[in-house]
Amino acid sequence: MKTELLVALRMTVVTLVLTGLLYPLAITGLAQAAFPYRAGGSLLTKDGRVVGSELIAQGFKSPAYFQPRPSAAGDGYDATGSSGSNLGPTSQKLRDRVAADVARLRSDNPQAAGAVPVELVTASGSGLDPHLSPEAARWQAPRIAAARGVAPKEILDLVEARTEARTFGLLGEPRVNVLLLNLDLDRRFPGPAHAGS
Repeated sequence: MKTELLVALRMTVVTLVLTGLLYPLAITGLAQAAFPYRAGGSLLTKDGRVVGSELIAQGFKSPAYFQPRPSAAGDGYDATGSSGSNLGPTSQKLRDRVAADVARLRSDNPQAAGAVPVELVTASGSGLDPHLSPEAARWQAPRIAAARGVAPKEILDLVEARTEARTFGLLGEPRVNVLLLNLDLDRRFPGPAHAGS
């Protein structure tokens, strides 16, 4: 019995060191060497300070910025509380929230044509999806153009330039990263009136 316990204890320690320490350190080191930007969190800077990650959505309230999908993560866009709301299609709470969001978006975007894009009123499974469809970004363009005092075509040109194609030409859908698009807005149309989010 004593021999079996010693063998089991040795195997546990060896396995713990290999899989819990050496393997993660090796993979982290390899990732840092091969893909330093991605392994470091894909952090984006503006004026020398980190403003967010390319991989995590954040809320923008100003009418001069594109707004992402709603978030149910923590208190909203909280990477430590990544989750969906778990509200189903029969949930009255979900229907009430969507109806309120549609009314708010209609009020905030009076010049937008067509129906409110569904992704602007539905959260992603993680609550942190940083992307919108190009259609949802274009829908917001008239509001942003008015807030920044530029022609809507200039905003639409930024959306087209920032649109990412399907991965490998077939996976997923065309998409626009909201934070990258908003940073493009500030670079293209700088000014103190647009400094806040």
